[in-house]
Amino acid sequence: MAQTSRGGLLERLAAGPVIGDGSFVVTLERRGYVEAGPWTPEAVVQYPDAVRQLHRDFLRAGADVMQTFTFFSSDDKLQYAGHLKEVKESINCRTLNEAACDLARGVADEGDALVAGGFSPVPGYAEKGRAYVIGEFHKQLDVFKGKRVDFLLGEFFGNVEEAEWSIEVMRRSDLPVACTMRIGPAGDLDGVTPEECAIRMAKAGAAVVGVNCFYDPFIALDTVSRMKNALDKAGLSVHLMIQPMAWHSPEIRNDQRGYTALPEFPFAMEPRLLTRAEVARFARQAYHMGIRYIGGCCGFEPYHIRAIAEEGKSAVLGKVNSRLRKKRWQATS
Repeated sequence: MAQTSRGGLLERLAAGPVIGDGSFVVTLERRGYVEAGPWTPEAVVQYPDAVRQLHRDFLRAGADVMQTFTFFSSDDKLQYAGHLKEVKESINCRTLNEAACDLARGVADEGDALVAGGFSPVPGYAEKGRAYVIGEFHKQLDVFKGKRVDFLLGEFFGNVEEAEWSIEVMRRSDLPVACTMRIGPAGDLDGVTPEECAIRMAKAGAAVVGVNCFYDPFIALDTVSRMKNALDKAGLSVHLMIQPMAWHSPEIRNDQRGYTALPEFPFAMEPRLLTRAEVARFARQAYHMGIRYIGGCCGFEPYHIRAIAEEGKSAVLGKVNSRLRKKRWQATS
């Protein structure tokens, strides 16, 4: 684990907002480095300069965390996507996760940022069971421990049960654990409510819980608000986290398919994109709700993260960022 001047994740969350990074798989697909459909991260070994530059763009925009580009990097997912049969020696869980850690750490050290080792769903969850899924998570954990990441982050889980399994594995390290789910107000794919999902993740041992992706920031804020109320009533003290997608999506609020239900997905989403002023408004609302880890997921470009970082600083100072005041007026007038 690297020693940073501002402390680790939990120390930074206690001191003020931690700014996450943004979109990797979608942004790199648009730039020609990721294949749409599988959405797997071979780019960390095939095009490392492209991944490194995107990390650096988010760092310069104000992100405090460099999340490893390890989304959908389990051997199970890679085999499902058809990669292991052709290029098994260079494209597998270990090689991708090791390369991703090195890229994230190299950029994080340029700006006193933290490195988060990222876990995501295993396609075999529905059919292959607990032992198999935990085994897939362990492959990543072994790499993350060896590469000395600063904390562990499970994300994009559609079922709270799989999120719990990921937390169980992550807690087998001595690192802080965060976990988010791709849910809206309707809850997970089995109908478990956001309230119950939050409680279960906290009881499983996550120090940070929340939501990511699939829904726009304002739907995500509603979902985390429900989580917060449930956690407070249950007497569970954890930090809250939010990393939504960057496209307006009011019509899918209660659709568990999230943005995949939109007719524009994935190649015609641009008209739905949030402005920087809208992202700044989201960041301020998140901060005043008590959310201290604020970032973005699919669609969040570096300029969106810059808006969050600037608004986060002004929120701590208790005043509106003057540079954004005119943009906010224009967006709402």
